Amino acid sequence: MTDGVNLLVFGVMAVLFAVATAALGYFGYKNTRDSQQFMLGRNKTSPVIIALSYGATFLSASAIIGFGGQAAVHGMSILWLCFLNLFVGLVVAFIVFGPRTRRLGKKLGASTFADLLGKIYKSKGIRAFTAILIIVMMPIYCAAVLKGAVNSLSVITGLTQYYDVVLVVLALVVALYVVYGGIIAVMYNDALQAAIMFIGMAVILIFTYMMFGGVSSANGQLTNLWDAGVIEQLGTLEGARGWTSFSEFGSSEWMLVVTTFLMGVGIGSLTQPQLVVRFMSAKDDRVLYKSLIIGSIFMLVVVGAAYTVGPLSNIYFANEYGMGSFEYITSLGLGTDFIIPQFLSEIFSNTTFGDVFISLFLLALISAAISTLSALMHTIGVAGGYDLFTLARGRFSKDERDSQSIRVNRIFTMIMLVVVVAYCYVMPKDIIAKATSVFMGLTAAALLPAFAHALYSKAPNTRAAIASMASGTVTYMIWALFINSGTASFLPVCKLLTGSAVLFPGTAVAGVDAMIVALPISILAMLFVLVANKISVRSDAEVSNL
Repeated sequence: MTDGVNLLVFGVMAVLFAVATAALGYFGYKNTRDSQQFMLGRNKTSPVIIALSYGATFLSASAIIGFGGQAAVHGMSILWLCFLNLFVGLVVAFIVFGPRTRRLGKKLGASTFADLLGKIYKSKGIRAFTAILIIVMMPIYCAAVLKGAVNSLSVITGLTQYYDVVLVVLALVVALYVVYGGIIAVMYNDALQAAIMFIGMAVILIFTYMMFGGVSSANGQLTNLWDAGVIEQLGTLEGARGWTSFSEFGSSEWMLVVTTFLMGVGIGSLTQPQLVVRFMSAKDDRVLYKSLIIGSIFMLVVVGAAYTVGPLSNIYFANEYGMGSFEYITSLGLGTDFIIPQFLSEIFSNTTFGDVFISLFLLALISAAISTLSALMHTIGVAGGYDLFTLARGRFSKDERDSQSIRVNRIFTMIMLVVVVAYCYVMPKDIIAKATSVFMGLTAAALLPAFAHALYSKAPNTRAAIASMASGTVTYMIWALFINSGTASFLPVCKLLTGSAVLFPGTAVAGVDAMIVALPISILAMLFVLVANKISVRSDAEVSNL
């Protein structure tokens, strides 16, 4: 294990980064004059800003160290998530969902995802449910991202004894420019952070392949680790067949990789509230289409690098220590979230300008964490300070107008940031990828059918949307807490109530992710109500004709 990065080099780069962040935060503050600009910043963003902000928000520390670490364990099959990120998270999102979201949002005067759904369905209940879902579940995702970044930063810099200080400093950085600069500061800082992420991950990918003799040589060495039986692929479930081969169809390993990592995150990206707002901030559809091209290049490099470097780290640790990545990192008492940081700190430790490269990675990591955290905290803040506050004020004071108070948004954001920091102290290790999958899977099950119906139906049915949201949420939570072994392990409700980790241990259903069950049920519930409503209307028409 290395002693850590040169703090002088990292300190200089960090100060420059902080100055740029503060300048962009001030820019956002000066251009935020009302609640609408705080929440949307419409007409203040270009295709480049939207693309980079969307990409940086989408690809948090969960992509670089969370799923990068999981790729080191489960192999290059995780690269299929790169395809889903590109096709579903960008192409489908920007072409199928983006333009209609922007147009309807502008037509209805909606400022948030919850506000949009509430106004389309003319339902305060739907708006309240969506806002509450964001406030309850999103802080878990926030805390996982923040905890992962702080853990890696503390280890690589050798400042583990200052863990609390690092945690608070990162939280304060996010708080200052989100609270005062609003969405404009968030998106412009996202663009800066995306540029750092792009450069950092591109350098890391090229350097890693050069170290192992090129693409073909590196992939061949990785294949030989399994074929020659040099080391075991530890940390996987039954059915794994090496780092360059997909796991056996239907096996426990296949279920984990496909249903949780690939499908859960791939599909769930369509209903991320913090991403939907990016569509609503665009001036016109052409801006979205231009953003798609830029975003695709960015995402391909960043996620492609993380999901490739992860598996290749096994070659290095096998050569140096005779162990795979998972076995080596656990021997240090660390979890999979530390595989990528540990690998990079070691390979750059004895190279020319190694401290510069490590510092660049740390800035990329910080950028990934802060960009996502800022977007998530902004989303949580307006869900409470705008959506719920508007509904509560309307109920008690009979004022039905949408809240225009920037102060309430800022106060609620600060309160929830304190909650997120508190969560960091109670969450287990290796949480980033799991928390990401849970949040994205739940939002897909609860909101995707209702969101699609809202955008493409000429007469959106409120009862169908409510049935879909309720059934999807309830099914997901029951399956995640009591049946799926992956989520039940870090949300141990079943163990507390029954004494068993899951209700059906050792069975095939224990490996099926909750979204795979909950999303179809959510869709069926919506279809059932729509069909029942159509039959009822037809019957009423027949009766009236008698």
